[in-house]
Amino acid sequence: MKVVLLAGGFGTRISEESHLKPKPMIEIGGKPILWHIMKWYSRFGINEFIICAGYKQDVIKEWFANYFIHSSDVTFDFTNGNEVIVHSQHAEPWKVTVVDTGLNTMTGGRVKRIKDYVGNEPFMLTYGDAVGDIDIDALLAYHKKSGRIGTVSVYNFGQNKGVLEVQDGEVKAFREKSDLDGDLINIGFMVFEPQFFDMIDGDDTILERDPMERLLEQKQLMAYTHHGFWQCMDTMREKEKLEKLIADKKAPWIYWK
Repeated sequence: MKVVLLAGGFGTRISEESHLKPKPMIEIGGKPILWHIMKWYSRFGINEFIICAGYKQDVIKEWFANYFIHSSDVTFDFTNGNEVIVHSQHAEPWKVTVVDTGLNTMTGGRVKRIKDYVGNEPFMLTYGDAVGDIDIDALLAYHKKSGRIGTVSVYNFGQNKGVLEVQDGEVKAFREKSDLDGDLINIGFMVFEPQFFDMIDGDDTILERDPMERLLEQKQLMAYTHHGFWQCMDTMREKEKLEKLIADKKAPWIYWK
């Protein structure tokens, strides 16, 4: 199964760093948050990724092209014809496809553009700016058992995000948060059948609007409730929160040494 990562937006709310790089490439613990997300999926044996790039996509491509340089000790020998020696090379067991999905394309449009890379099979989809300890195996089992086209992971999080109404596990509506809500929000970590591509019109389509509404109308959208840790990185304050968790060795999504 492939994982599609949305990584093409401008990241204006964290412009202190996003003016230099795409938000998913902003580092926490010395690595891009995108890398942290991919490591989490890899823990569950999912190692093929399709990155929907746009804004400053060259930064993403160059980072993966020079993965050994970023993750190993390197000797630059200028006395021997500018030889570059990479020591103790380490690479993840990943296949990574970075796709130019356009500079101003909306989230749904970005997903539509990578259809040929996914093929006619189920796929996972998530945002490139949030980490969590979601049980991917349980999520996939839940999706498969439901027999529906789509499943989104939801979380009770007390912020002003879009809210989902859920009844008996089925998503009934998307709307803005009110004081009466239980704060169930869509946190990404989604699973879709390939029929979902047919519900996306084009570049101007916002993922969370028309395509999701069509799934709702057809009673084809389920919600998997996550009870563990999840945190997005929309602002510098949230980045600093993630950095502190890593520094204190209390980051629930980090399982590697």
